[in-house]
Amino acid sequence: MAGGARTALEAITGRPLSFLRSSWPWRSLAYLLSGALFGLFALVLIDVMVIFSVPAAVALGVLIVMCGGLVIGRFERWRLRLVDAAPVPDPHGRPREPGARAWFLARFAEQTTWREFGYALAALLALWWIDLGVLALSCWLPLTLISGPFQPSLSLPLGLLATVAGFVILPVTAYPITAWAGARAAVARAILSPRDAELIEVVRSRARLVDAFELERRRIERDLHDGAQQRLVALTLTLGMARLDLEPGSPAAGRVAEAHEQALLALAELRELIRGVHPKVLTDRGLPDAAVDVAGRSPVPVEVDIELSGRLPAPVEAAAYFVISEALANVARHSRAGHCRIRGRLVGERFLMEIRDDGRGGADPAGGTGLAGLADRVAVVDGRMTLSSPEGGPTVVRVEIPCG
Repeated sequence: MAGGARTALEAITGRPLSFLRSSWPWRSLAYLLSGALFGLFALVLIDVMVIFSVPAAVALGVLIVMCGGLVIGRFERWRLRLVDAAPVPDPHGRPREPGARAWFLARFAEQTTWREFGYALAALLALWWIDLGVLALSCWLPLTLISGPFQPSLSLPLGLLATVAGFVILPVTAYPITAWAGARAAVARAILSPRDAELIEVVRSRARLVDAFELERRRIERDLHDGAQQRLVALTLTLGMARLDLEPGSPAAGRVAEAHEQALLALAELRELIRGVHPKVLTDRGLPDAAVDVAGRSPVPVEVDIELSGRLPAPVEAAAYFVISEALANVARHSRAGHCRIRGRLVGERFLMEIRDDGRGGADPAGGTGLAGLADRVAVVDGRMTLSSPEGGPTVVRVEIPCG
């Protein structure tokens, strides 16, 4: 490719010899010629209009656009790779439920689908013949000159001279062909795969990573609870029974007693670790009880006021618990607060939560306190977090998460 260009338009700006030796002119030619496939459908519509009637042609055209719009959009995104090396993500989302009905409902509810219908209509009515027109106008003069010896109005010497001139100017046709192909591709990308679609794909990818992380956290919690914790409990019981069998005050009894205390401490630390990985109370009893649990372990007195009519979706519960846990950790480490209050309500289909402390304020997301991570964690579930923390306090963290 010419000078490492990623699009046909970039390739034109490179050195002429480098551009002409590259594959960009041929790729652009293939891109425009493949657009002639849309002309076949247009010719069919014209034949229907001539043989039957205009309403019949219009009805067939609407049917082609509605039924073939998705296919045309996929085909266009595929052939964009001829003149645009940048990836073209599929902007369509996955249906929430299996089945054809759910698929159709999801597709027709997307703006992308209607963009594809509009693009299919434009391709059938105009774009294909513009592609062929650009090719014809670009190649008409050099091809006419090249055919000079076969022109009856020209003598053989003039015909040969015209042929030479045609071959000399033939490379120039690569520029208008590549320029139109690049512009055409830029328009197609803007319609079929806008930049916000790439952002949506990034958000989806981040959400998938968070879901995978949550599953891994739960697996680790389950393994620790059912494996290491049970073995430590058995070890603690065994050491406790051994202490009863040893003579009090003996060296062996002292060492067993010390080992027993260490095992109890290790068991307590493991339980705290399990609770931090994924609290069982959150899975079993929901966010309000989990918030009370984490508040009870905070060195700062915390008042919890979360009222819900039912369980929140699991991703929302996990995100809200993460915010509560990290926010209370920040309060304990940095705020010098004497009191903290957590309030949560479900308003419509949105969960609103506020965490307020009476500390010194001045919290800054750029200060390495984990507030930026909290905002990212909330953004994964399409929520948003706002922070108010003037100097002198109070500090208020507000979270809004959709639950629909």
